[in-house]
Amino acid sequence: MFRRINEKIIESCIKLSGLLVIIFVFLIFLFLLKDSISLFGQYPIGQFLFGRNWLPISEPPKFGIVPLLLGSIYVTIGAIVICVPFGVAAAMFIAEVAPGYLKHVLKSLIEILASIPSVVLGFIGIVWLGPFLRNTFGLKTGMCGLTGSLLLAFMALPTIISICEDALVGVPRTYKEAAFGLGATHWQTLWRIILPAASSGIIAAVMLGIGRVIGETMVVMMVTGNAPVIPKSILEPLRTLTATIAGEMGETVGGSEHYFALFAVGVVLFIITFMINLVADVCMRRAKK
Repeated sequence: MFRRINEKIIESCIKLSGLLVIIFVFLIFLFLLKDSISLFGQYPIGQFLFGRNWLPISEPPKFGIVPLLLGSIYVTIGAIVICVPFGVAAAMFIAEVAPGYLKHVLKSLIEILASIPSVVLGFIGIVWLGPFLRNTFGLKTGMCGLTGSLLLAFMALPTIISICEDALVGVPRTYKEAAFGLGATHWQTLWRIILPAASSGIIAAVMLGIGRVIGETMVVMMVTGNAPVIPKSILEPLRTLTATIAGEMGETVGGSEHYFALFAVGVVLFIITFMINLVADVCMRRAKK
């Protein structure tokens, strides 16, 4: 009897925790939406969403987020192209190829990489990586989207590797034994059996890595040049949505158009993050089926 009561209490606490999380997220969205709506009473929403200029201190001010949105997209795609293949490959090596003593060493190194503060990586980008890319590719400046993408990819790698490795290790051993029994090689078993079986966990790892990249602020604010212009390529200075909020919020006057515009940028970023998580959930459900 007491065991059933305890189980019901624990079950109720879990349900309450989930409900509270949903309520908190909804309240955060309402908080952002409340102040962002104040902007659109004075500034057209079409110019905000499709405007090509972000000039908050010009006369009249312009709050077009297209340059900021493109900057975030460029940096995020660049980081994903780099970190996803390397992250999944590293997880495959740790889970299925590396000997036991090397696994522990590599997993410890990954945990150390995850603990490096973003401001330290930004400092490395300013002092070493930016000048290196400028001299290597003959760029006008090393403070560009590529520098930000490389550092963000480095930051997302520990998350992707750890979760992918857990997903690969979690595949039942009988799958591997059955594949070997049918004459499959180690590589064929890993590529055609273990990877598909762990696909839901790998998708979750990739989406969490994307969320880590798109939500990062300090690194992109330090190394991407902070130029609120439409970038023609990832090799040019740009500015992201997160860097705009972090860099300008402290300089705005409360209740001004600029102040409300930054809240509107936050709403856009919130919606993008929500859509990423929604796509991840749909992909994981399909993979499980």
